[in-house]
Amino acid sequence: MSEYDPDLPPDSAMPALRARIDALDARLVALLAERSALIDEAARIKTREHLPARIHSRVEEVAANARRLASGQGLDPDLAERLWRVMMDHFIAQEDKILSARKDD
Repeated sequence: MSEYDPDLPPDSAMPALRARIDALDARLVALLAERSALIDEAARIKTREHLPARIHSRVEEVAANARRLASGQGLDPDLAERLWRVMMDHFIAQEDKILSARKDD
């Protein structure tokens, strides 16, 4: 047993809690996959409507929404904003890749 990998007592509630966390993680991944599919759809619309992948006002709107929603749920709004900005950067790059491929067609 070490502080980094401690043995759990036989009556520990941690295995059940870990199972709940793992189930929640699976749901979060499914939701992110759904968001990714919506981003692909947004890229198709942006191609058709000649819009850029990054629209600054929308990025700021989504970040503000994440902060507001986090506050309402008791989640640290700074954490929510940081997570959403990382996510948005990734999805904007995903859109940009699609937009660039369509320009080459």
